[in-house]
Amino acid sequence: MGNYTITILPGDGIGPEVTEQAQHVLEAIATRFHHTFTFHKALVGVAAIQAEGDAISDATMELVQQSDAILFGAVGGLPQDMTHSQV
Repeated sequence: MGNYTITILPGDGIGPEVTEQAQHVLEAIATRFHHTFTFHKALVGVAAIQAEGDAISDATMELVQQSDAILFGAVGGLPQDMTHSQV
């Protein structure tokens, strides 16, 4: 039926667990209703700060702008070694 690109932004805290399960649900929907979902994952939040130095990179922004949908987990908190004044 439809072909859709979905960018998954797991984020922090429980976000990765929630988005993983949500992806399983979307895969079941795709099978049942004959859709094709292409999934891409990117970093956001503290995970992105630690890996890329920014809460959301230009590359991630470009990816989400090219997607049909975004599956967003959760963000919040600071890396354990960072204070509010460093953000």
